[in-house]
Amino acid sequence: MKLAFLLIAAIVQLCAQEPCTLSATHDEFQIEHVKGHPKLTVDWNKGPGQTLSKDCYRQLDYPEFKTTIKAFWTDTDLYVFFRCPYSALNLFLPANHAEARMNLWDRDVVEMFVGDDWQNTGHYREFEIAPTNDWIDLAIDLDKKSFDHNWRSGWETLASIDEAKKIWYAAARIPLTAISSKPVSAGTKWRINFYRIEGPGGNATRHFMCWQQTCSHQHGNHTPESFGTLVFGK
Repeated sequence: MKLAFLLIAAIVQLCAQEPCTLSATHDEFQIEHVKGHPKLTVDWNKGPGQTLSKDCYRQLDYPEFKTTIKAFWTDTDLYVFFRCPYSALNLFLPANHAEARMNLWDRDVVEMFVGDDWQNTGHYREFEIAPTNDWIDLAIDLDKKSFDHNWRSGWETLASIDEAKKIWYAAARIPLTAISSKPVSAGTKWRINFYRIEGPGGNATRHFMCWQQTCSHQHGNHTPESFGTLVFGK
């Protein structure tokens, strides 16, 4: 019996190390419209949400770090919220909110890649927030291999850490015009993916999680063919 259990465990572990296969279909995230210009907080609990816990590249899941994502939009902005359970934090210290933090992806962070271009899919924006509220936003053009660190969206971010509950939170308010020059209305669709990088140590031991799996170590998170769809609802 013990031998059979060990064999099953070994097979499960082997399968978990196998690369995932990029899905031919991707999820939609429909968000509601809210009137006015709500104050940004980290405790938005209304409306439907999405979760991410799957490894970006492998057939592996991290249920203990399941991250909840919620969002809504107004006439001027996209609001996005993250709830992130953790076991230990990996941070840049001291925090610096005055300017973009380079290489923020080398520590704990949540990320959004979002764009409105359905023809040139390598054109999109990247947004990252750490538990300390360190941040970076970038303009991406994969066709030109351009990762513009000097581009600024004009967004607002918040983050907080609940050490007692082992949860950290992040929130963002992003001007719609930072993503698209086209008017946004109910029924508009953008391309999007959400990510979370979690855990201490180097890349070999950290957890790389995606809403829509990228299944590509070569390109990492910059795999626009894996993006899902953000649907602007009424």
